[in-house]
Amino acid sequence: MDFEAVFRMLLETLEKHQVRYALIGGWALTAAGHVRATQDIDFLVHREDYPKLKTALMGFGYDAVHESADAANFVGKLKPLGQVDLLLAHRPYAVSMLRRAVRQPIFAGQFEAPVLLVEDLIGLKVQSMVNDPSRYHADLADIEALLRLNAKELDWDLIEEYFKILDKLDEFNTLKKLYG
Repeated sequence: MDFEAVFRMLLETLEKHQVRYALIGGWALTAAGHVRATQDIDFLVHREDYPKLKTALMGFGYDAVHESADAANFVGKLKPLGQVDLLLAHRPYAVSMLRRAVRQPIFAGQFEAPVLLVEDLIGLKVQSMVNDPSRYHADLADIEALLRLNAKELDWDLIEEYFKILDKLDEFNTLKKLYG
């Protein structure tokens, strides 16, 4: 995947079409100080704006390999396009995450884009642990890295709320003792 070219194309498209979006996934973790390998680009996109972005992605040579009310995955017909994954914000928590996102430098400062707050990235990681238990340890490792790097600046009440609504309060209490 040619991350630089795809970022340039996507960010220009998102801005041009006034799509409400924020970077999530591995690139957002990197922006938060936790560098880890990733093979795709992930965004949280307001569901009302999704049709505009889908049309643009299809025009760039992507195929929609999965679509639901909550997510969509696109794979480029050409290898340099790689994969773009979208979470579609329509529930109150996800829409609030979009509103709180902060513009930050990404891709070694070559671009700037809205990135979810660390607390919200943690919330998505907790959701991922619940949705796919096989990812539990990888998601927990990401959460611990984010906490270790950002613990003093975090809104622990918001983080607790995510763990609570996803019935993972025991994990939260353990993490708060370690990092809070």
